[in-house]
Amino acid sequence: MEDIAVRSFNRLFCYVPQSQLSDSPSLVGMDLQWFAAEDEGRTEEPSEYKIRKAREEEGRVAKSQELIGAIVLLLPSLVLLFLAPYLLRTCTELVKFFISRATSMDPVKDRAIVGICLSYFLKLCLPILATAMIAAIVSNLVQVGFLFTTKPLMPNFSKIVPRFGKYFQKTLLSTEGLFNFFKSIVKMLTIGLVAYLLIRSKWAVLINLQTASLWQGVSTISTLAARMLIIVALLLSALAIPDYMFQRWQYRESLKMSRKEVEEERKREEGDPMVRARLRRRMRQILTKNMAVNTAKADVVITNPTHFAVALEYHMGEGAAPIVTAKGEDEMAFRIRRIALDNGVPIVENKPLARELYMKTEVGDEVPEAYWNAVVLILRKVWAINEERRRNRA
Repeated sequence: MEDIAVRSFNRLFCYVPQSQLSDSPSLVGMDLQWFAAEDEGRTEEPSEYKIRKAREEEGRVAKSQELIGAIVLLLPSLVLLFLAPYLLRTCTELVKFFISRATSMDPVKDRAIVGICLSYFLKLCLPILATAMIAAIVSNLVQVGFLFTTKPLMPNFSKIVPRFGKYFQKTLLSTEGLFNFFKSIVKMLTIGLVAYLLIRSKWAVLINLQTASLWQGVSTISTLAARMLIIVALLLSALAIPDYMFQRWQYRESLKMSRKEVEEERKREEGDPMVRARLRRRMRQILTKNMAVNTAKADVVITNPTHFAVALEYHMGEGAAPIVTAKGEDEMAFRIRRIALDNGVPIVENKPLARELYMKTEVGDEVPEAYWNAVVLILRKVWAINEERRRNRA
């Protein structure tokens, strides 16, 4: 029985005997691989698609529960302070009503007692509960906007399986665990310090409460408690700001992607780069084969004047920029110029522009934005010459 218990303990806690400590990386009976970083290799910032998917499909958002708790504590406390006279009158009416009818009403037979009790309960609790609910909804909306999803409510049976390594890693050996630890300490110190200072300031009054009237005692204690709640809520609201910033940072870190994930996502959104490159090459081959036709339809041919030639075509209202329909170097440039002369296509000499367009564009590409001004000036000049020729012919 003892051997069975030892084997069970070893299996459960991954215990490594002392004789194997030199060969097996373990710490306090746990494999150190359990504490490896989950995000190892995730160096890329999350894409908008992944952030949107995490929000809409998984319900994962960056928000601070501390901020929600502080607001839920502050607003009901303020409502409780302002409605204190009304709540006191309602409590007084409740006590008077039931004491005055203690001998005349039978709780078993008189069903009206339940309704009366419920009405008083709603009068006392409904303002506080409604304020707390509104505060919780508003604090969530301020942080994450409107989001409704049932994904976090779906049962996940894999979480039932005990994973001690992952639990200790998250609670003790992680940035989140250390931050939550120090945050809890700061909260306890804040609440304790506020309580100490307030009680100390009313110490003489509290000592003499044994000789005070009931009303004076209730008033003193309730005022002290209300002040304590409001001050603590305000301080916790201020402490929630760094917590919200940390939650946003941790949320971004948890969504970071590896380079492989980025490539796969880009393939899903834009298509396989290899397929797109093959399509572009095929399109350029077709355009190159049809160079004679494309050059004849061009609006202008820009030359270097002998080394480079680039034919441009522009259709008003169809695109944002002229399109390179043909280009060539040396012998190919000579052929483009010859086809342009045979078909009456204007040839404009512009050495730097012809060189840049030849080097930085392919057949079928739009003219880069950096060269729009130069190309527009050339096209205007060509159109003006063509218009003058038409007028002379007329």
